Amino acid sequence: MTSLCGACASTLLTTTIPHQSSLFSRSKQQPLQRLIRGGAIRANSNLAVSAADDQQLKKGIAEFYDESSGIWENIWGEHMHHGFYDPDAVVQISDHRSAQIRMIDQALAFASVSEEASKKPRSIVDVGCGIGGSARYLSRKYGAECCGITLSPVQAARAQALATAQGLANKVSFQVADALNQPFPDGKFDLVWSMESGEHMPDKLKFVSELARVAAPGATIIIVTWCHRDLSATEISLRPEEKGLLDKICDGFYLPAWCSTADYIKLLESLSLKDIKSADWSDNVAPFWPAVIRSALTWDGLTSLLQSGWKTIRGALVMPLMIEGFQKGVIKFSIITCRKPE
Repeated sequence: MTSLCGACASTLLTTTIPHQSSLFSRSKQQPLQRLIRGGAIRANSNLAVSAADDQQLKKGIAEFYDESSGIWENIWGEHMHHGFYDPDAVVQISDHRSAQIRMIDQALAFASVSEEASKKPRSIVDVGCGIGGSARYLSRKYGAECCGITLSPVQAARAQALATAQGLANKVSFQVADALNQPFPDGKFDLVWSMESGEHMPDKLKFVSELARVAAPGATIIIVTWCHRDLSATEISLRPEEKGLLDKICDGFYLPAWCSTADYIKLLESLSLKDIKSADWSDNVAPFWPAVIRSALTWDGLTSLLQSGWKTIRGALVMPLMIEGFQKGVIKFSIITCRKPE
């Protein structure tokens, strides 16, 4: 039965992809496609996003995670992000959850977040918190108060339930809120954390501006996100085939137009943030998407997927394209960190 299930799932994941362009271009979906199917755009260029398109994108993101978060937790646990692996490592399924924890620790180390009692963060915001895995981990690690925000009511409720079950209800809280209009006062947080949420933001300047606004003087800002490759000095855009690949991924994951790591750096520089640095961790996350696909090919993975809803299935269909994007160097897994001046 398992082998039959795997064969069916493999067919589902590999044969449906070529037909997505016609499938997702139906007239009733075109308003959203005008927003999310840009492939790539410079982060500092004007991207006119109407209020209606913005709300439609947010609704799609929320519903996507409302549908899919339970499946993810059942198979992968509470951390809804890539794992960090040694390049070319041979990994087992049992290695992946520890690799997700390693991703958090590697990001903190890259940003030089101190663990000294007098310097460690006391207040943290997790922007795009999923079901709160990073927020709870960071709160335990530093003894800090942590607020998480997400567009998904299902995620926020589940994150809070897990915090209560883990004895962290007095330290960690979660709410439904927009990362582009955060419900926090200026300068509230010592550590501003965004783990794989920036790719959903239609206005990258507003996104990083909000991260900077809620950061306290001297606070560290950590952005870990999917980017497209940096453009060369002679390029003004990605090649058409590269844009086409990203378009299909945008369809499945409710993503607006992509930007590059270099674009993020320019935006942070424009806000006069300090100690800006970045790294390409694409090689370190290479085992991740193949492992996610393997988990979808199990009996539990396939039955859960088929019961979840169309948005989750549509996301699953583009997972092989994430592998293709990384292999071709079009997609980069980037970390960008900086500090707010004191």
